[in-house]
Amino acid sequence: MSKWDKKYIELCEEILEKGVRVKNRTGIDTIKIPFKSFEFDLEEEFPILTTKFVAFKSAVLEMLWFYQAKSNDVRWLQDRGVKIWNEWEIDENGHYQDRVFPKEYAHTIGTAYGYIVNKFNLTDKLIKKIKETPTDRRMIMSLWQDDYLETAVLPSCVWNSMWDVTDGKLNAIVTCRSNDVPLGMPFNICQYAVLIHMLAQVTGLKPGKLYYNAKDLHIYVNQIDGIKEQIKRYKELGDLPAPKLWLNPEIKDFYDFDNSKELKDIKLINYEHHGKISMPVAV
Repeated sequence: MSKWDKKYIELCEEILEKGVRVKNRTGIDTIKIPFKSFEFDLEEEFPILTTKFVAFKSAVLEMLWFYQAKSNDVRWLQDRGVKIWNEWEIDENGHYQDRVFPKEYAHTIGTAYGYIVNKFNLTDKLIKKIKETPTDRRMIMSLWQDDYLETAVLPSCVWNSMWDVTDGKLNAIVTCRSNDVPLGMPFNICQYAVLIHMLAQVTGLKPGKLYYNAKDLHIYVNQIDGIKEQIKRYKELGDLPAPKLWLNPEIKDFYDFDNSKELKDIKLINYEHHGKISMPVAV
């Protein structure tokens, strides 16, 4: 059965029982705990929740938007039916809420995520190091660049990943500055698990472990009912077997993986779940 569901439900119960209610920039209070760390053995299980449906294709396409397309243009996602960044899109006049951006940032999220990946060529540098100097202790992708924070609509939440090769396996240590547990966390963990698998395949390695470190793990107060429903499902229905991740074995170059709406080269096999739970996103 899914080990990730058990960890996740325990986390949600801890937040609801021991968390502190705080105000934040969105105007919707959260219940939060300060920090939590998780470890996933990717040879043992692919970490995606089964107690609720997680939109696998949307999660993977968002990750590919960052690291493969290296884009901050929201239209790239919209063309693939992914709407998760619509609320943060700078309009055609350079406006977002009460902020004004250079017009060149219209239809983007400003200088965050894929913009930083492209600006500093992070993906290519990482792949080169994994292939050529796998014992390098400086294999890091940092999306937190101080000079670009003011022109980012939302500074990167998952802002840092450190990469390691040990015993022929590729591992990643991922750091998140702020984690929306009902919506963001299930996506983030799934995304970086897929990224490890993809990079391992194109560098001749096996997928190893994902170490996920998160600060400010929170549940918005208007998401509590949805989380309670998920906890109830776990207790009454249990979790389900974890699915398997399939990557097209013919792909040897990270940029050759299909990033169309169909995601032909990246699929989940036998993903069973207990159905969707609608929860609002705070902007």
